[in-house]
Amino acid sequence: MRWRGLPLDVLLAVSGVGLDLLTTAHAGDTRYLPAEMNIPMALLVGLPMGLVRRRPVPVALYLAGLLAVTDQLESFTSNTAQILVCVALGVVGYRSGWRATVLAVAAAMAATALNIVDPGIPVVMNTWVYSIFLAVFPAVLGAYLRGSAGPLEERDVTPDALLAAGGVAITVLSTWTSWHAGTQPVWVVGLLAVVGGLSLGIARRLPGVVFLLQGALLVSADTYLNQVVNTCVILTLIAIGVFAMRVTSWAWTIVAYAAGCMLTAIAVVGEETQTTPFRVGILMTLVATPIAIGRYLGMRQAAAAAERLRAEEAARAAVAQVRADQLAERERIARDVHDIVAHHVGAMVLRASAARYTAPDGPVADALTDIRETGHQVLQDLRDLLDLLRDPERQPDLLANPADVVRESAERMAAAGLVVDLELDPATDRAPLIARASAARIVQEGLTNVLKHAGPGTQVRVSVTPSAEGLSVRIRNGRPPTVVERLPSSGRGLAGMRERVRTLGGTLTAGPDGEGGWLLAASLPARSVA
Repeated sequence: MRWRGLPLDVLLAVSGVGLDLLTTAHAGDTRYLPAEMNIPMALLVGLPMGLVRRRPVPVALYLAGLLAVTDQLESFTSNTAQILVCVALGVVGYRSGWRATVLAVAAAMAATALNIVDPGIPVVMNTWVYSIFLAVFPAVLGAYLRGSAGPLEERDVTPDALLAAGGVAITVLSTWTSWHAGTQPVWVVGLLAVVGGLSLGIARRLPGVVFLLQGALLVSADTYLNQVVNTCVILTLIAIGVFAMRVTSWAWTIVAYAAGCMLTAIAVVGEETQTTPFRVGILMTLVATPIAIGRYLGMRQAAAAAERLRAEEAARAAVAQVRADQLAERERIARDVHDIVAHHVGAMVLRASAARYTAPDGPVADALTDIRETGHQVLQDLRDLLDLLRDPERQPDLLANPADVVRESAERMAAAGLVVDLELDPATDRAPLIARASAARIVQEGLTNVLKHAGPGTQVRVSVTPSAEGLSVRIRNGRPPTVVERLPSSGRGLAGMRERVRTLGGTLTAGPDGEGGWLLAASLPARSVA
């Protein structure tokens, strides 16, 4: 145990001594002990509590022995020992095994019986019942807190509110005419009735604690206000039903059943009641009924939870399968595209490389070199795309700077014959990467379309500038200088650009500019749509 637990141990020891000093403050001499012994006796009973967390079993045995001794000495310290031995038994149940717990409980049970029995008074059934409860309940409570019910999955508080309201209604309406019949003040009885009913509202979350509370109220009612015992029996049976519903352990259910039978026996069996097998069977059936209902409801809830879990797992598996199928289909399409494009582009690169030797210098050689390098870049991009599709978790290489892509495209198209006037605002670097990358692809595709449809010698004005929404891309070409031989076009390039821009939440327009040329304008927002 670490040093920081020492203050708690000291607090427990001081509390034990202080409790005994309070209970013996006005005590005088006894037949065997003078009043001066009150302080030493307080130290004897209170100081061992400082060791109860580390040595609970020896402390419980010590307190049980001290309880027996102080009772024989007629010392008032026996009252403190009776209280502290219950505390020690709770710690024993929480920290120790069942054998040590049984040993400590047996010792405390014998000492408690000795303390309860007064000389000259016969031993009755209630004497043994109280001796057992005072020793067993703290140990059971400690063991229960060590293995309590699981967390409640349902967030709906409606059942809790209904239980609390029903509990208050039962206790108040059925007992209010008897509140003045006992020796306790009316407000005390009324407060206990309200608290006892309200406690059912937390029974689903703390079933063991509420069950023990109802048992304690039942025993108290049997002692001080017999008129409300039947109501306490009803609340105890409700609590035991909720306990059986929430606690799935059969061992704890059996313990609760035994405790419920004993509590009910205390309430319904009087000194003149004749105990017969039939009545015992009725009592055991009476307690078993709420337990059976609770277990049934608990099993239904568990089955529903398992079904929901299976449905969620099936849904996740279906989504994963759909994604896997989509990925496989995309990979197949990309592989087919790669095979087709690689064949033709590879042939183009080889022919450009072979032709490069026939024209070692000049514009033709530069054009052939550009064709060869472009072809190599296309093949490399296709291979990277296939690798990415096969392994989505792989981190791809860093993409080229979109601004560099725009400049490179302008230079390549200029080398191919276009007269390109590029305006690339440096402020565009502050735009999101996805917007800048999309702008670069639009510039590439737009310039390619100009070369394809307007031909070399066409003047093109390209501007990529910031706008209020994000980025603005404009590609405007003038009238073609000569008659251009139209190349076959599927129109998918423009459709692809429009789809890319729509994905980002932007707009794209394309059409004649009214002066014989063509204008392509795109607006890319800084924030893409979900």
